[in-house]
Order: sequence, then C-alpha cells, then structure tokens
Amino acid sequence: MNEPRSAELPEEEAGQRLDAALARLFPEYSRSQLTQWLKEGALTVNGGQPKPRTPVQGGEHVVLEPPEAPVLEAEPEPIALDIVHEDPAVLVINKPAGLVVHPAAGHRAGTLVNALLHHDPNLSQLPRAGVVHRLDKDTTGLMVVARTPQGQTALVRQLQERTVHREYRALVQGRVISGATIEEPIGRHPVDRKRQAVTGGGKPAVTHYRVAERFPAHTLLNVRLETGRTHQIRVHMAHIRHPIVGDPAYGGRPRPVRGMSEAAKGALAAFRRQALHAARLEFEHPDSGEVLAFEAPVPEDFEALLVALRTDREAENDR
Repeated sequence: MNEPRSAELPEEEAGQRLDAALARLFPEYSRSQLTQWLKEGALTVNGGQPKPRTPVQGGEHVVLEPPEAPVLEAEPEPIALDIVHEDPAVLVINKPAGLVVHPAAGHRAGTLVNALLHHDPNLSQLPRAGVVHRLDKDTTGLMVVARTPQGQTALVRQLQERTVHREYRALVQGRVISGATIEEPIGRHPVDRKRQAVTGGGKPAVTHYRVAERFPAHTLLNVRLETGRTHQIRVHMAHIRHPIVGDPAYGGRPRPVRGMSEAAKGALAAFRRQALHAARLEFEHPDSGEVLAFEAPVPEDFEALLVALRTDREAENDR
C-alpha cells in the first residue's frame, strides 16, 4: 500500500505553475503523472483540485495518495533480446523488426514486454515493465528501458524536456534536395483511426532531417526527433511527399522506376516493412548523471536493400 504524503509548497515557488512546482516537490514522479493524479483527486492542494497551470501562492498544503500501480497483465516469455547495455538502473535494447513493444488486442503474447519480464521479473513492479518510449512493430533499433521507479521517472522527464537524443536512418522515396525541419502537429487521422496525420488539432511535433546518401530515385536520411508522437517520422515524411520505403500505411509501397535494374526492383519489392531504424540513442543516466550514447548499425535486410540501390546507382553512372 502506498503511504499518503503531505507537504507544503515553498514560498519561493510563488508565481510558478502548479504542475511544475509539484514536479519539484515530488521529483520521484513525472509532471504528467502528478497532473493526472491531480485531475483524479489522488493529489489535492488545500483540499481542492486546481488547474495544473494555476499560479502558486506559496505555503499551499499538498496531500498525495499515490494509487497502487496496476498489475501488469503480461506473462514472461523466453524471447531473445539483443541487449546493448545493462546496469542496475537501465537496459538498452536493439529491437528487431516484427517485435511488438506492448501487449494489446491481437498481440497478447510475444511482445518486448513479455521478453523483458522473462529477463528481469522485477520489471513487473514497474508501469509498462519499465518501457519509457516505443518503436513501431516493424521499426528496428535502440530503446531504453528503466529498471527502477526512480529511473523510469527520470527518463520520462528527460523525454518530456527533449533531452533524450534519438537519431534514425530512414530510406525514403524520391530525391531529397537538402535537409530541413518539419514542424507540423500530429493527431489521429480524421477518417482512418488506425493512422495518424498532420492535423490542426494535433499535438506539436518536430522532426529534423538531413541527407546521408542519394540514389537515382530514393534518399537515405538521418532523422532526429525532437518530439515523440506516434508514427511521427512516417507521418512527417509522407507529408512532404517522401514516404518511407516499404510503409504501405503512409504511401511507401514500392514504385517501379524507369531504368532501375531488375535486382534493385526485386530488392525493393522484397522489403515488406518500413525502412526505418533507430540508429543512435543518447540520454543522461538516471543515477550517475553520466551522458550515455549508443549506436546500432542498420539490420541485415536494410543493409542488403542499400547495397542493391548502391549497385544500381553505380551501374547508372557507368551508362
């Protein structure tokens, strides 16, 4: 049972937003978690539930009764994990294609969470088994997983403050002229509720990209996320008419290109997932404060596709 806690907001917080002051008062919890508890009544200020943006006066009496964490409805499964780094506070995983992160309808088993619970049964005590961000089923690459409540809160806060650096490799259709920044809000698609879209009512989303390599009809990009919306890179690249290769949900189905070799056409047709890989991850260790950085090369199927496109490019240059 979580014990109730009470405290007073310091006088020096006067004029600050309530949600920010609460996050400093209870640093072991994220601001979003405290805001949710404020809305639900598990956290009260002078016996009431003021708005998160309410200015602090100083001296308000705060009572926090953290609800019990929901029981994680997932079973441990002996699924192999590619562990890039492991210590008592965090795990860094190189996720393969085809692995769903969270159990959900249609994917109750065989997920990353099931694998994590088998690797470390103590993760069952953490929300989402310590997962703090996700990758789509067919996106590969680096993810960080917390192993303690304090670590999870610290990593979530870093994500909220945009101090976690994530860089992706994305192969897109068309020749991209130069790098740029896409700053367009993303929300649920107005018609197809399984997809996301650039929409005026969406949440702010910022994607930076630069050209890494050009091919006759495709471009390999280095993409850096500033925010972490669902399907963000896939949606933003489709929005600028350069959808990710192999992504049928957002327009990336293989397109025949005049003059392309049969080998390159075959490689494109055979690549049946989005060509998107989380290649670099950098964050501050939640315990030591040390900045950790990890890199993972693109997987074999992605590299084979790039090799086929390079070969085709060289052949075209020789013609």
